[in-house]
Amino acid sequence: MDMKSAVTRIDILGDLNIFNAAEQRGRLLDALDEGSEVEVDLSQVSEIDSAGIQLMIAAKREAAARNHPLRFISHSPAVFDILELCDLAAHLGDPVLIHSRT
Repeated sequence: MDMKSAVTRIDILGDLNIFNAAEQRGRLLDALDEGSEVEVDLSQVSEIDSAGIQLMIAAKREAAARNHPLRFISHSPAVFDILELCDLAAHLGDPVLIHSRT
């Protein structure tokens, strides 16, 4: 596959919080170095705090500065709830599925 069309995928498992934000930041920066396009799967994020939100915003800014697309996909209920609470879904620029509240 041509590197220009390569998509690097990152799966974030468990918590995205102050305790692991630095590790996840490193993974995101490495992914931006490796491929021209990055997808971050958030479906397995069980908890997210302000450090996780800051990381998402910083990753988007860094990707834009490098002129590389970065998408957050498959938002877990925890991620969806915090994005909705902080009114950040539109700011991050990624489609967010509305989860059923059943």
